[in-house]
Amino acid sequence: MSQHRDYNAEMHDADRPMHERYAYGFDYDVMHPYMLRSFQPFFRPGNLLELGCAKGDFTQRLRPYFNHISCVEAAGDALIQARARLGTEVSFFHNVFEEVELPQRYDNIVMTHVLEHLDDPVAVLRRVNEEWLAPGGRFFLACPNANAPSRQIAVKMGLISHNSAVTPAEAEHGHRCTYALDTLERDATAAGLKVVHRSGIFFKALANFQWDRLLKTDIISPQYLDGCFALGQQYPDLCSSVYLVCEAGN
Repeated sequence: MSQHRDYNAEMHDADRPMHERYAYGFDYDVMHPYMLRSFQPFFRPGNLLELGCAKGDFTQRLRPYFNHISCVEAAGDALIQARARLGTEVSFFHNVFEEVELPQRYDNIVMTHVLEHLDDPVAVLRRVNEEWLAPGGRFFLACPNANAPSRQIAVKMGLISHNSAVTPAEAEHGHRCTYALDTLERDATAAGLKVVHRSGIFFKALANFQWDRLLKTDIISPQYLDGCFALGQQYPDLCSSVYLVCEAGN
């Protein structure tokens, strides 16, 4: 496996300021359930490949929907935790996407908040299209949204230079770019994938660390969260994440 990058260090959050973390409670407790709700109507029966499982949090939510799950993860420390959590019911491959050799094709492939970390995203998406996606299968691709209101507000505050900028903290966590819906679809189609659905997940005007503080109070109700999710479907370009549902193309 390539050692040009330290994937364990990129995921490391200890001693980082609250606003510079890799992952937040907002990701696990809010975004993961709404991602699953967004993807579920498009799932195919059969198996699933998750590209980038980290510690297995989203994998755990996916388990009831598929007869078998396989995961590819480059960060060894995270993979140890995922194995401990998920056991032998999930097949794990410790490798980078550019080099891994997988034993079969998959009816469903999920990649959430990973593409922006890749040095050559189109090359990996091409492997999804040409090598890993089964005939009739679906590929679910989600990324943080450059145009989220929380990010646009940060631009107006002078905290970042432009919507799609990669901040120093994001770069330390391995981000190579920041996608919007148009650039995400650009790379998917460049890899030969056919986009069958596009949308956004969860209208978001606050930063993740602000959400984490609010979620510990009674200010935010489940109904308010559902309202942000519903509004995000009306205004996908103003969502926390944007996503595509793809099928294999030419």
